[in-house]
Amino acid sequence: MSEADPPPGYEPLFRTSPFLETVGPLFCRKDAERGLVIGLRIAAKHANARGIAHGGLLVTLADVALGYRTAFGEDPPAGLITANLTTDFAGAAKIGDWVEAHVDVQKVGSRLAFANAFLTVDGERIVRASAVFVRAGPLSET
Repeated sequence: MSEADPPPGYEPLFRTSPFLETVGPLFCRKDAERGLVIGLRIAAKHANARGIAHGGLLVTLADVALGYRTAFGEDPPAGLITANLTTDFAGAAKIGDWVEAHVDVQKVGSRLAFANAFLTVDGERIVRASAVFVRAGPLSET
């Protein structure tokens, strides 16, 4: 298994950017109950000096998952800008761990959207995150 191999059912994230290419690779799957689930295999490049996933990486994963799940819950996808992101760390991920982001969209209004997420490793919650997004018109393809 290469260090980035996702579990069965995951495929490369359908929309990316130069930043996400540097951070990733990120993977996703569609879950009938949970919607879009985004995941990442922790590699050596993701580790901090203690040898565990850097908190900034986990915050990035939470932000991406919260935004994508909320935006792509509409057709056409909403253009959203993160206005607030709050994270609490309850655990850690080590090199080789598969981290999944499970998002619950609370509300998508005409101006703001709200969502919560948990990042998990082997079913154990390691990060709790919540976000507020400002609507910025339809999502552009660029």
